Amino acid sequence: MTIKLHNTKTRKKDPFDPIDPGNVRMYVCGPTVYDRAHLGNARPVVVFDVLYRLLRHTYGADHVTYVRNFTDVDDKINARAAESGRSIGEITSETTQWFLDDMAALGALEPDHMPRATQYIPQMVAMIEELIGKGHAYEAEGHVLFAVDSWREGYGRLSGRSVDDMIAGARVEVAPYKKNPMDFVLWKPSGADLPGWESPWGRGRPGWHIECSAMAYELLGESFDIHGGGNDLMFPHHENEIAQSCCAHPEGDFARVWLHNEMLQVEGRKMSKSLGNFFTVRDLLEQGVPGEVIRFVFLSTHYRKPMDWTAERARKAESELIGWALQTGEVEAQAEIPSDLIAELSNDLNTHGAITVLRRLSNEGKNQELKAGLNFLGFNLSVDEGSQKAFKRSIAIEESRPKIEQLINMRTKARNDRDFLKADEIRDKLRAAGISLKDDPDGGVTFKRESNFDPSKLEDLE
Repeated sequence: MTIKLHNTKTRKKDPFDPIDPGNVRMYVCGPTVYDRAHLGNARPVVVFDVLYRLLRHTYGADHVTYVRNFTDVDDKINARAAESGRSIGEITSETTQWFLDDMAALGALEPDHMPRATQYIPQMVAMIEELIGKGHAYEAEGHVLFAVDSWREGYGRLSGRSVDDMIAGARVEVAPYKKNPMDFVLWKPSGADLPGWESPWGRGRPGWHIECSAMAYELLGESFDIHGGGNDLMFPHHENEIAQSCCAHPEGDFARVWLHNEMLQVEGRKMSKSLGNFFTVRDLLEQGVPGEVIRFVFLSTHYRKPMDWTAERARKAESELIGWALQTGEVEAQAEIPSDLIAELSNDLNTHGAITVLRRLSNEGKNQELKAGLNFLGFNLSVDEGSQKAFKRSIAIEESRPKIEQLINMRTKARNDRDFLKADEIRDKLRAAGISLKDDPDGGVTFKRESNFDPSKLEDLE
């Protein structure tokens, strides 16, 4: 089955034709590791995890190479170290592991390579020297800058901008050592209080854009198949990657296909600390939102459309996933992935369509196919010890619902009979099992699962 992907470079959906079907290569921009990953950071991880799964299914697991980097040298990291008094290495090591743990909780497979920028400084220096030697970069006041004028014919094509328009629209103060306002930093000097490496231009550190070019070249070559990331990276990061990579290695194409996922909103608004709707993946996990639910909400929207995270969508996702978990139970997944699910994913990674296929399989009672599709999309809904604790609690409460409702009805009857001692005893026992009750003004009762919910404590309650 032919995979079709919307290529940002061509502005259309094209059949995917890998350079070498025996080694399909994909690079995705990873995080800058100075803090917890916020919810928006996780969307490209989940999107490209599904693409990775599809490519492995189509070409074979041994014939796909997926690279996602860690930026572990950055001014934000330096600032965090200065604020906290901790070493840069300690901060980046901790936050890198946080990222891996949080993404694993969302069901994401680890890429084949996860290079750190600090491991590839010599390769960056070598690429910068090539750019200088070919007239595409220049040294100025301890900095090395890429000369955009040296590649006007290609600069701006990905984002659809002209250099002249970009210069006219620039509103930032231009450093005096730049020949052109659009020139960008490849190398910058480091003082004694900042991380730095020796180079032909003095002690310094790389600019952000050169990292991905150098690591992609070392691990995937001068031409590779797919480059992905959020559309906020299209300009200037990806535009600058293309410029420096194509100028340093003109024999190659750099990335043939560019994929960009849209941004994330929360309750219909852009996620922002100032709006009070900014939260991390870990925040949600610690609030008891299962990783499978976060993944489901992400995949319910096509990657090229803005995704809106809402509490209601999360609630509906959890309810649907619990239903599927109970439906598939101990059923063995069939070996073959449902072909119509693969067809949806092959159509520009239509994950919304793939979930529609799962719903149809569920409605038709095709539980083996349903389980195979769920597994393929990265949903671990089994109730064994390997499942996520939060999702196991969700399944447990669904299975315990009849017992909980029976006890609530007994409490209501006791209250109606004015046996308040018995009513309070039932309430206290439910609370000890991790179930809190709320009495509504109209006489109804709702219950909530708390973090200490233990279904075993309900077994002996009468």
